[in-house]
Amino acid sequence: QVQLVESGGGLVQAGGSLRLSCAASGRAFSRVGWFRQAPGKEREFVAAINWSGESASYADSVRGRFTISADNAKRIVYLQMNILKLEDTAVYSCAGRLITQLSWPYWGQGTQVTVSS
Repeated sequence: QVQLVESGGGLVQAGGSLRLSCAASGRAFSRVGWFRQAPGKEREFVAAINWSGESASYADSVRGRFTISADNAKRIVYLQMNILKLEDTAVYSCAGRLITQLSWPYWGQGTQVTVSS
């Protein structure tokens, strides 16, 4: 069984920064991703990385502003979010999968990020 616990969400003004954390426990898996869902919208991919720190990928909407990193020893993945915009407001969830999987079977509960003007 896999457990993913997010933290670090909150209220921030536009242009500000937040760092989200995703702590993993349980059985091993290879890749961790961050997704977000805004009210009335579908969940969308934000960023992903392998536990090794390799193969980081980003959605176009966050590339250059967000940075994903992994601490394999602590089994924590971070999402550093800078230059936050109103449209970044969403519930952010982390997810896990094996390299060979196409879907993401493991999910955390999510953490709210609200960007105000």
